Amino acid sequence: MNLQKRFPAVLKCAVDLLKVPVSYAKLHRRLMCASTNERRHKKSLFSGKEAVSLEERLADTVTPLWRLDYEEQLHWKQKQQQKILLQMTNLLNQDSSLTNKKELPFPVLPIVPSPVRDGYRNKSTFSVNRGIDGNPKTVGFYIGTGKARNIVCIHGDHLLNMPVKHKLVGRCYEDFMRASPLQPCILFHDGGHWREITVKTNSAGNTMAIVYFHPQSLSPNEINDHKASLVEYFIKGPGTVCQLDSLYFQESTMTRCSNEDSPFQLLYGEPHIYEDILGFKFRISASSFFQVNRGAAEVLYMTVAELNKASEHGTLLDVCCGTGSIGITLSPKLKKVIGIELIEQAVEDAKYNAALNGIQNCEFLLGKAEVVLPKLIPTMQSEELLTAMVNPSRAGLHYRVIRALRNHPNLQRVIYISCKPEGEAMRNFRDLCGKTDLKRKLIGAAFTPKLAVPVDMFPHTPHCELVLVLER
Repeated sequence: MNLQKRFPAVLKCAVDLLKVPVSYAKLHRRLMCASTNERRHKKSLFSGKEAVSLEERLADTVTPLWRLDYEEQLHWKQKQQQKILLQMTNLLNQDSSLTNKKELPFPVLPIVPSPVRDGYRNKSTFSVNRGIDGNPKTVGFYIGTGKARNIVCIHGDHLLNMPVKHKLVGRCYEDFMRASPLQPCILFHDGGHWREITVKTNSAGNTMAIVYFHPQSLSPNEINDHKASLVEYFIKGPGTVCQLDSLYFQESTMTRCSNEDSPFQLLYGEPHIYEDILGFKFRISASSFFQVNRGAAEVLYMTVAELNKASEHGTLLDVCCGTGSIGITLSPKLKKVIGIELIEQAVEDAKYNAALNGIQNCEFLLGKAEVVLPKLIPTMQSEELLTAMVNPSRAGLHYRVIRALRNHPNLQRVIYISCKPEGEAMRNFRDLCGKTDLKRKLIGAAFTPKLAVPVDMFPHTPHCELVLVLER
């Protein structure tokens, strides 16, 4: 499998996949307080050498690379990923009593650019807090810290990674909240009710909004009255400009609350929106995860398909599969896909998505990967051309998942996708590729890094997705 010869075609296809309308990019940049050239020459907030506006401070926090040309961003990210991979290599060398290396022993292909660079996010969550004018009913994003007692909520109209539609919904929610007799819930113990709002959109322009609410001591009838006022505002009042397709409401007394703990209540419209990825259609629920950059997600999935060509017509273990989007897009060239996911709604969506696309070789299992996988592995001893694809959160994979993968004798390839390889994923790499450890029951043959491909999923930020191929 000569990936380096085949990959340029994928790179070209990725770049040509989507084109950003010039007018759209200009609209976002026009929202900034200075021209692009002027902003590039300003010092960063963190240098302390030049005063910056609150809007620039927010941009520095949310999109730290916004002052750079996109080519400069890609160059910076490529260097960062190489440093992280060199750190991983030297960590493995320490385990093997080898000297540290200054060059990587495996190739890192050029970072794959995002086809969409501005306004690419299909999900945004806006917070509620005191604004510059002290108004506690301000919707935006924080700068400052609670410890320093200097938190300020800033409107995100100038942020390059957010689409105009999200900003519009955020502004309308602020307008609604300021007209409401209820106070915002900034600190739970201080009372208040209105909390953050999440906006989800798709490439067709459909929009879902989810409003979070603390009931405090309100009666069910009182809560129903305020839900009715929310619907009235967005469906018949000034908020109609948002053209919502779905309006959800979740009441909770906890900072973070799942659909199982407190179900999302559909106040208006359709229960789901749908997205097309590489010719497949996917259902997006209020609680399920979906890649925040559709165009770059297509590039990522194409990259994974290219890297898995050696195992075509084999079985794919899709660990942390979410709504099943990667496994389903790869399924036509595989014997079978087995997905594992913790979130119940995501598993329901994955099963629905497979049926929606007429896919019959995908199976999705609900539960913690560290519980499901060790029980599943013994049933797969006869599987040939078995590949595991893992796409965990920033917390990485549980040790029992890593142990099950490493100790499976027929598993020859792991494709690890990480948005933060310098974090907990580094521990996973060490356990998969390090020396045998009888005490920790890591007895299977070690994997070896063979190829790495960065994919820019998050323009204007320091982050990207790293796809790392491990083989043995």
